[in-house]
Amino acid sequence: PVQILAYLGGVVKVEETDLKPRMGFLYPIVTHNISVFINATREQDSGQYMCTVNVVDDTIRLDKNVGIINLTVLVPPATPTCQLHGSAVVGANVTLSCSSKKGKPSPMYQWQRESPSLQVFFPPAQDRARGTLKLTNLSLEMSGVYICRAENQAGSKNCSIVLEV
Repeated sequence: PVQILAYLGGVVKVEETDLKPRMGFLYPIVTHNISVFINATREQDSGQYMCTVNVVDDTIRLDKNVGIINLTVLVPPATPTCQLHGSAVVGANVTLSCSSKKGKPSPMYQWQRESPSLQVFFPPAQDRARGTLKLTNLSLEMSGVYICRAENQAGSKNCSIVLEV
């Protein structure tokens, strides 16, 4: 463990870490609430944080004076990339793929075809975890704009591809 913030003998001490300019005590120490804040959170701020309270002349018991919290910083998906795999000719099969380089937790993907022929897809044609959509036995009517949405708890982003059969 690395100490990042302390209150000792009436003095607040912030250690030299990348958190230094972004963190501090939420309330004045005299309120006895030693909550901390972290501004401009980053993915690398994720981890386990431990709060230790030691009172002068008090018996230190590890199970009584330590609080632990796990912090997971969620990251919205980056704008995904949409690609067409295969040859878009009548009667052929193609796969549309969608992939986002960022996202915590890993994004799930949802394909849909845009209006005027709005269509939503389900397994087994669509694999939400991999971001693929398999279109079989292509027909001229399957031409159109296909949109992929990469989504997690932190947000969502779209990409689109034009399929011309």
